[in-house]
Amino acid sequence: MSVTLRKTRRQVLEGAAVGSAALLAASLLPSAAFAQNVPSAELMKPGALPDIWQGDEKAPVTIIEYASATCSHCAHFHETTYKELKTKYIDTGKVRFTMREFPFDPLAQAGFMLARCSGDDKRDAVVGLLLAQQKNWAMSDKPLQGLMTLMRQTGMSQETFESCLKDQALYDNIGKVRDQGAEKFSVNSTPTFFINGTRLVGAVSLEEMEKLILPSLKS
Repeated sequence: MSVTLRKTRRQVLEGAAVGSAALLAASLLPSAAFAQNVPSAELMKPGALPDIWQGDEKAPVTIIEYASATCSHCAHFHETTYKELKTKYIDTGKVRFTMREFPFDPLAQAGFMLARCSGDDKRDAVVGLLLAQQKNWAMSDKPLQGLMTLMRQTGMSQETFESCLKDQALYDNIGKVRDQGAEKFSVNSTPTFFINGTRLVGAVSLEEMEKLILPSLKS
């Protein structure tokens, strides 16, 4: 993770494809697991990048997800559970949700950079596209070309694509978001969720999340 951004455009992105499968496998968990709580006040402190929230800011339940753009369990969660969660709880004002970047490899870091460069109003949609099309770029023999093709679908120009991947400050700040999750909140795999401060790990079902959501809705 110490690779400089000047190498990210081609050397790192194309080289990352070789080890991408191993990194993906390392991030997968076979099942959900509860662990210690983290004080909500600590979780909510501003980080190196602003959180992009979905849902009512006064919602009784806050969910923070740490995810990697190259994690297949993250892709599965967003394709399944997240859609149910959004319809049933986020869109109805019961849950406030944000995803924080936790890249396990340079390729995921580049994907997150491009999502941030798309603007706050498009970040989540671009991350969703990256996860939905993960096999078409993260597991490609030419990930740079795959990312470029995908970002063109969002309207991003070649110039913006290239300048984004040269943005050293953005590169560093995404790393800081990841490092804060690891060092302060003991995040070491993805996806990891904090539901009102209680940790939940893995590509969990809505039923598993509801075990932590529903008690807060009844109080």
